[in-house]
Amino acid sequence: MKITNKPILLVEDDKVDTMTVIRALKEIHVTNPLVHLENGEEAVNYLREPASEKPCIILLDLNMPIMNGIEFLHVVKNDGQLKRIPVVVLTTSEEQQDKVNSFNMGVAGYMAKPVDYRQFVEVMRSIDAYWTISEMP
Repeated sequence: MKITNKPILLVEDDKVDTMTVIRALKEIHVTNPLVHLENGEEAVNYLREPASEKPCIILLDLNMPIMNGIEFLHVVKNDGQLKRIPVVVLTTSEEQQDKVNSFNMGVAGYMAKPVDYRQFVEVMRSIDAYWTISEMP
């Protein structure tokens, strides 16, 4: 994903899914550092911390405790300092309304988490390929 090796922010409460993302990124040779936080509130605090480096992309789960992904999107996409950071939703949610709400709030992509690991690697590869060639302001 590069973009001057800025961190990737993973907002995910499930430990197995977190390990799967880490493993898949390693397998496709993404070298960006990964910052992992377990809910939207932690992620908002991280993003608003002046000392923390802003990520090149946010990988966001929707179903989390404390502050879920939709609530997180409301905060981030209404913040002038944060709204341009691309967010890709990575979720098990099959709710059509979650997709509609996510795109209404300006997500860059919405991907269902495949159960099969090989398919998951391909999802991560497609995200990586897109953000590697995408021209960011």
